[in-house]
Amino acid sequence: MSSPQITLTLRHTPSALDTRRGVVRLHPEVLDALGLRAWDAVHLTGARRSAALAAPAEPGNPPGTVLADDVTMSNLGVAEGAEVVLAPAAVSAARSVTVAGSRLASGSVSPHTLRLALIGKVITVGDAVSLLPQDLAPAPGADVASVRGQLSRAIGATWTSELLTVTATEPAGAVAVGQSTVVSWRNGAATASPAPAPAAVSAPAPAPQPVFEEDGEAVPVTDLVGAQAQARTLAEWFDLAFRRPELLARLGTTARLGVLLSGPEGVGKSTFVRSVAAAEKVRVLSLAAPNIAVLEPNSAAAALREAIAQASTGEPTVLLVTDIDALLPAANQPPLATIVLDELRTALGKPGFALIVTTAHPEACDSRLRGPDLLDRELSIPLPDGKIRTELLRILLRDAPVESGVDCGELAEKAPGFVAADLIALRRDAALRAALRQRDAEEPRISQQDLLAALATVRPISMSASDTLATGGITLDDVGDMTEVKQSLTEAVLWPLRYPDSFARLGVAPPRGVLLYGPPGGGKTFLVRALAGTGALSVFAVKGAELLDKWVGESERAVRELFRRAAEAAPSLVFLDEIDALAPRRGQSSDSGVADRVVAALLTELDGIEPVRDVVVLGATNRPDLVDPALLRPGRLERLVYVPPPDAEARAEILRATAKNTPLASDVDLTGIAAALEGYSAADCAALIREAALTAMRESLDASEVTAAHLSTARSVVRPSLDPVQLASLAAYAAHRQ
Repeated sequence: MSSPQITLTLRHTPSALDTRRGVVRLHPEVLDALGLRAWDAVHLTGARRSAALAAPAEPGNPPGTVLADDVTMSNLGVAEGAEVVLAPAAVSAARSVTVAGSRLASGSVSPHTLRLALIGKVITVGDAVSLLPQDLAPAPGADVASVRGQLSRAIGATWTSELLTVTATEPAGAVAVGQSTVVSWRNGAATASPAPAPAAVSAPAPAPQPVFEEDGEAVPVTDLVGAQAQARTLAEWFDLAFRRPELLARLGTTARLGVLLSGPEGVGKSTFVRSVAAAEKVRVLSLAAPNIAVLEPNSAAAALREAIAQASTGEPTVLLVTDIDALLPAANQPPLATIVLDELRTALGKPGFALIVTTAHPEACDSRLRGPDLLDRELSIPLPDGKIRTELLRILLRDAPVESGVDCGELAEKAPGFVAADLIALRRDAALRAALRQRDAEEPRISQQDLLAALATVRPISMSASDTLATGGITLDDVGDMTEVKQSLTEAVLWPLRYPDSFARLGVAPPRGVLLYGPPGGGKTFLVRALAGTGALSVFAVKGAELLDKWVGESERAVRELFRRAAEAAPSLVFLDEIDALAPRRGQSSDSGVADRVVAALLTELDGIEPVRDVVVLGATNRPDLVDPALLRPGRLERLVYVPPPDAEARAEILRATAKNTPLASDVDLTGIAAALEGYSAADCAALIREAALTAMRESLDASEVTAAHLSTARSVVRPSLDPVQLASLAAYAAHRQ
């Protein structure tokens, strides 16, 4: 007898408690229909198959939906609103589980701690899984508090955002991790089996041991797309330091070589060093700085000395220290910092020894690192642009079986902000989709559609889920009317990012920013989403008040961090909604100067000493008169675009766009209705269609169309929200600025 199954609509869970814990929520009736009890396992099938724990949803959740987090959606290869098939899952106790993760995670988290984080979770090969313990229904003997402490000490504050990939399980299929499961890092250490007895509560958690890794095979230097100039420079430095020290001595200097290598996360800094070193016949010994940072000072110093000793053999060797900001931060410098700096300074005086440290946040590193007796040279690997992403994709897909129609240029254009690590994840996701589509094929191949579909689920490292704006697939063509507004936004936002050569040819700088203003409900945010969808831009959306913090310096830091991540994801759009709350007129607030400092930080980011490139700032407000005038001068938010209230023709277009999926009766005249909706905003018009549909449902749940009578009834409920006084004020402001 086959197991029952049911098709449900996937919705993103609103509960932060469920996030990244491998739990989905179902209506109790659905659990009964599938023969499940709370916390039983369930199979979910979308573009690919995964498994999770099923728990009852809160009262009021519709029976036809399943609530899941972003990681589960990614594992299924679908987006919110897709249909997935659910069925009871037969889960085996895992004998062994192998996972892969970032260098930080795999080097810092011991297999024992890793097992404790995975206990109680249901996983399948190919799944992404977080380190957050499954503490909603803890397994017997689980010590969640201890696990959290160990992970925090091992990785730092970012441990909650780490994602691992399940690469192998025994047995195959859906498995549950338990106390006796042998858990291992891919190509790394594994736990013993059975698991060690839990330590006493008072005993300190075992510290992860640092891993010194001697690098082996490296990619050819010719594959370092976008970093060829930096590769030549580093090769020249290796040649002088290791093979021509006497030349440097005759010129009155030393052969010491200390390099600070910076670049966005995932751009391939370590790969870059290994490749150049391999080409120059230089040995590389890698050390993850976070491994050292979590140890107590004496152990950390001893571990660093051991690494230096292994690299000081006399033959040309580079000690590669990754993520140095974790060990030598600029703020709250630990007592160990001075010892580390002295050890590195002494090591650089040894023959055949060179030091290269990497970081994604050079501004967060101890300033003493840049001293002339330490890291006196710097290299930076930039974020890949469209051309570089195209070449990277060609290299990554070079040895993969792909169909002849794959267009790397189109993929690169739709992947702003992607670095090498993101493109590798894209290839992996596309391969999974191709495998599911061609289970029985003798020669399976990756298609263009597989790669395009993977773009919908692979999120670039440079972007976070908290402040990125979902476009929903809409473009400016989906925006009814507003011809002048759309043209102004195209010229001010899309042209600088699409046609920089034209601006350079004419000798002018493109607009730096735009202020979008108009009455509430006029569709400003919708316009931004459409603009981002048209230009395939990375969009960082922030409500004005979200950046304000009572602690001195925190608001300014948040502004700098926002623009830094936008620059790493370029071409990008920074959308500052309700900018009047973020940047009010200076000298008129009573918040101890927080708003004034935020305005100063914004001005610095917009046209400071280091101007932003391939980043356009777009502010939106209902009260442009409250925005600090300094932000509105040329070189900052210099283009002001007024979004007027919709006229009769625009209202008709909005009604048609909103009702495109709503069956309307033959007696419905949207043009006539729009003419009578004076004072209605775009949001009001959309609400009118929704209310009319609800009115039809109130009459009969089997209603198949919306009639003119339903719309008439809805008008008595949905009233116009536009304020004539505010409209007059905005119109006067627009006339004054023209």
